Amino acid sequence: MMASTPFSPNLDALAKSVPVIILAGGEGRRIGGDKPLRMLAGKSLLDRAIEQARNWSATVALAVRNCEAVPSVEDLPLLTDSLGLGPIAGVASALAFAKAHGADRVLTVPCDTPFLPADLLERLNAAMSGSQLAAMATSNGQSHPSCTLWRVEAAAPLPAYVAAGRGSLHGFAKTVGFVTVDWPVLTGDSFFNINSAADLTMAEEMLRSR
Repeated sequence: MMASTPFSPNLDALAKSVPVIILAGGEGRRIGGDKPLRMLAGKSLLDRAIEQARNWSATVALAVRNCEAVPSVEDLPLLTDSLGLGPIAGVASALAFAKAHGADRVLTVPCDTPFLPADLLERLNAAMSGSQLAAMATSNGQSHPSCTLWRVEAAAPLPAYVAAGRGSLHGFAKTVGFVTVDWPVLTGDSFFNINSAADLTMAEEMLRSR
């Protein structure tokens, strides 16, 4: 995998002010269900996601379809999906959680992307200007809407967006105004995500080659 940019002294302040919400509400049908609990090199995808999130922030929570969708995780709040609309519901929960905790922004990440770059939060935060409500990661010519830093102000237009029958995270980011931050792919894509058994096998191979 590609080398990550070292943390800057500002990361400690970010970790204290920006919650990280792991989106774990997908059904994972292509992999046979229960995707967060699938094992990768002896550790579940959910546990790997939690470890990543705790490297970025002292405040971590899980956005799930329902509380029975994942096992109880000590010290981590479970944010239930009140909209039933997939990832956009997780973002709605994340924004509400951040506002309730007095944060002005929140980072969302998926539970099925185990190689995310260590500098994800830092670079997204640095790229966001005052007029933009989101900063989204991109790599290899693709955007990764689940890996986005959101300002809490994005919560205001979200109900109207959903009421219009829309559910795309990328479309919502366009609605509120966003900037993209690109990570080059050198020896592997840090945003490789696992959707199938074949992807899981490939991830095992990627881990062995690191």
